[in-house]
Amino acid sequence: MPAFRYKALGRTGAIDTGLLTAKDIAAAQRQLRSQQLTPLSVIPSSESAQTASNSVQQVIPLPDAETARSLLGKISAGKRPTKRKKHFDREDVLRFTAEMAVLLKAGLPLDRALKVQIESAAEGVQKQLLQELLDALKGGKALSAGLEKRADVFNHFYINMVRSGEASGHLADVLQELAAYLERAKTVRASVISALIYPAILAAVATLSVFVMLGYVVPEFEALFEDMGESLPLLTQMIVGLGDLVSAWGWLLLLLSAAVVWWVRRWASTVKGREWLDLKSLTLPLVGSIMLKYEVARFARTMGTLLHNGVAMLRAADIAVGTVGNSLIRASLVELPQTIKRGGRLSQALDTRVFSPVALQMVRVGEESGSLDTMLLELAQVSEAEVEDEVKRALTLLEPALILGMGGIIAIIIMGILMGILSVNTLVV
Repeated sequence: MPAFRYKALGRTGAIDTGLLTAKDIAAAQRQLRSQQLTPLSVIPSSESAQTASNSVQQVIPLPDAETARSLLGKISAGKRPTKRKKHFDREDVLRFTAEMAVLLKAGLPLDRALKVQIESAAEGVQKQLLQELLDALKGGKALSAGLEKRADVFNHFYINMVRSGEASGHLADVLQELAAYLERAKTVRASVISALIYPAILAAVATLSVFVMLGYVVPEFEALFEDMGESLPLLTQMIVGLGDLVSAWGWLLLLLSAAVVWWVRRWASTVKGREWLDLKSLTLPLVGSIMLKYEVARFARTMGTLLHNGVAMLRAADIAVGTVGNSLIRASLVELPQTIKRGGRLSQALDTRVFSPVALQMVRVGEESGSLDTMLLELAQVSEAEVEDEVKRALTLLEPALILGMGGIIAIIIMGILMGILSVNTLVV
């Protein structure tokens, strides 16, 4: 009898894989359902049942049950209790979307898929939010209507994508595409953040090194320079003065630094502060080009994804403009929906100071060929690749600059101390 390798969903939501023998694929699926498993994939395998049993027999002997329970108890005893999440974050949204797509593609009804999610969700906000969605379904509302009640978690783009899937009857496909979109956005953010970790560590180490040298090393030489007075070199006097300041008022400097950071963050949350930061982020060397292309990629991917899933052009433009993070770029696009409503073309309405000639040409080609969604997604992919390349290029310049800057500051401190020591030796002679 032929063998089949299967992947199935258990009652608890866990994925089960293995090998079974049956007359054909249909018989294999029936066999899985009789075991209360939902088949996800069943494919013929070249392995036979005898091969499978032989492979099991060749496995290293397992410890007895009592020993295993004892060891697992020691492991679990050493773990800290998991803290309950207070927010349903981006990771949770991505996981929920991907798992819902798998469950719906496996043939589960929407309410049953939500129940599986609830059974496997952690206690707290996750289970509570999923229960709210299930209650909305039981009340006769669509999934998108339940999502609208939690606009703090699911944005307009997400809700409209789900609504388009419900209208077209392809919710599973739309959720799968949504998961891919969220995964791609996560990858871009993670690549930028991970690339900035090393420079941030370098900057922190440089600041700490200078603080330690001025607060603890320089004061050790102060007794040596006490009798020199004004005859000390100017550089040595400045470094000794900075050392005294850090040694005596270091704690106050730290408090002032924390207060400045708090004030800057508070000011950045205001309209004027946000506009100033957005302007600087677009005009700074290296950073400006990266930020511009990142926003273009976000706009193009959002609008392309919405159009691809049947959302109307006007609605897609309105949502895509709302997803742009930079206030100046968003202001340049705010008239875009009205221009489209009046019958204008997207390629003519886009600001040439934001979108490059190549980007405008790609949009124009998409309009002429009737494949605007495909060209917008292609534009997003090109822009994201350019963002990753430019981030790497900027970091290639930033890292040696930080190292040289840190080394230069420490070298100046050491030079000032050595000049003072040489001056003392000269007076002694």
